[in-house]
Amino acid sequence: MPTPKGNEGFLDFHVPTAGKACQTWYTTFGDYKPGTRALVVLHGGPGISHDYLNPISDIASYGIPVIMYDQLGCGNSTHLKEKHGDGSFWNVQLFLDELDNLLEKLGIKDDYDILGHSWGGMLASEHAIRQPKGLRKLIISCSPADMKTWVVVANKLRAELPEYVQETLKKHEADGTTDTEEYEAAVNVYYQRHVCRIKPFPDDMLLAFSKLKEDDTVSMTMNGPSEFFITGTLKEWTNVDRLHNIKAPTLLLNGKYDEAQDECVEPYSKNIPNCKWVKFANSSHSPQWEERERYMKVAAEFLQS
Repeated sequence: MPTPKGNEGFLDFHVPTAGKACQTWYTTFGDYKPGTRALVVLHGGPGISHDYLNPISDIASYGIPVIMYDQLGCGNSTHLKEKHGDGSFWNVQLFLDELDNLLEKLGIKDDYDILGHSWGGMLASEHAIRQPKGLRKLIISCSPADMKTWVVVANKLRAELPEYVQETLKKHEADGTTDTEEYEAAVNVYYQRHVCRIKPFPDDMLLAFSKLKEDDTVSMTMNGPSEFFITGTLKEWTNVDRLHNIKAPTLLLNGKYDEAQDECVEPYSKNIPNCKWVKFANSSHSPQWEERERYMKVAAEFLQS
């Protein structure tokens, strides 16, 4: 099912330490207008563009306006390659500020819902922990609550890969050659099991990956070369001890084959006071593709309940 083209625009985003003017690109689907409650979608990465989440625009068919945007440093928003490796610049607060700016300038800060996928769910939880007055409902999709647990789980899944793939990963990580095609191919074996099990990958997902390859500034600075080799500023991130502060009704989602296995997402279920957990039996990290119709139905019914 092709994704319909939304209405696009740019929002000025003032970042004093950026050294240049910055803008956030966004697109809307459905009957969106200021004053109507919309679902704001936060993509993952960090640093991978919104494109791979395009199926979520299907939720607009339920009468729920959908807003997607590219976070600073990727996709159609302002890029800052000169900030590559600058962990003092690329931090969680920067992206919280960008989200606040978007909500303010689109005129929806007093009434909105959020869906965050992977890193986007981490960011969404950080936003919700602050108890913003306009947040009505929260969807956390395939997101870890603690990066140390994420790495432990990723390495368990990695140990199930073919021996030659494991050796390739180990060699390039030891040699510091994680930017090679051989390493990328080995990582892709993991992706086909635990990121998206559709073969070949959907075009929108390939597009997001190609954009990431063109500019990996945010991803390499905050995350690192792969899902299981985390070297960036998020390496020690956790929100487990703060999740009890989330007051918004929350829907937690993950897949049976997800790299965000149950032990990664369980702290959300245990610590958020009003949290419902739904697991997709035929999905990995991309249930929005792998079980597209059910994913939209589950999300939309929660938002409309």
